[in-house]
Amino acid sequence: MSATTIKLQLETKNQLDLFREYKNESYDEVINKLVYIVKNTKKNPKLSKETIIAIEKARERIKKGQFLTEEQAIKRLGF
Repeated sequence: MSATTIKLQLETKNQLDLFREYKNESYDEVINKLVYIVKNTKKNPKLSKETIIAIEKARERIKKGQFLTEEQAIKRLGF
């Protein structure tokens, strides 16, 4: 796969950092995620808005440490 370099303002980079879900998530992954969201927003604006709100709330819970690990979820579900 080929790659290219793009020039970003520092503020743009900082904004992209806010969309990272994990520390090693690449900017390519972040940008692809944003492109996916934009495309889906155009296709179904109402559903997309609800989804974006749900994602933002989930990210806030994760930042606060309010989530279950995979092991805890398996135990809670009785698997």
